[in-house]
Amino acid sequence: MTYNKPLPKPTALSKPFWEGTKRHELLIQKCAQCDALRWTPQWACRKCYSVDYAWVAMSGRGKVYTHTTIYRPQVPEFMNDVPYSVAVVELEEGPRMLTSITSCEPKDLSVDMPVEVVFVDASDEITLYKFRPSSKKAPQ
Repeated sequence: MTYNKPLPKPTALSKPFWEGTKRHELLIQKCAQCDALRWTPQWACRKCYSVDYAWVAMSGRGKVYTHTTIYRPQVPEFMNDVPYSVAVVELEEGPRMLTSITSCEPKDLSVDMPVEVVFVDASDEITLYKFRPSSKKAPQ
């Protein structure tokens, strides 16, 4: 099956993240000075302004922080998917990520619902990350 939707274009800053998703790993930047985790990728830490960081693996588990349902997509390639859910997921390690929710009807999605990452191999170069409901209890 061919993936016929727009795909991310990795930059020098985000390339390690996309290399991680290709391996089915969810990576987040961690400040080498203050240990703050951050998403989206940034050149400097928002807490201490250090430019030293490493990419670290996350568990891929979290909970829905907030969500919305899309009925009118911004690009026509997503028209056949409506309605679909977009959410901010709070990882159990703390950072929040904007993502798509899969394997869940929009009406069944709720704040604090436990979720887990899933990977979609969209092309030879890009693997997308999405989240789906998890049977495990959400982190508090």
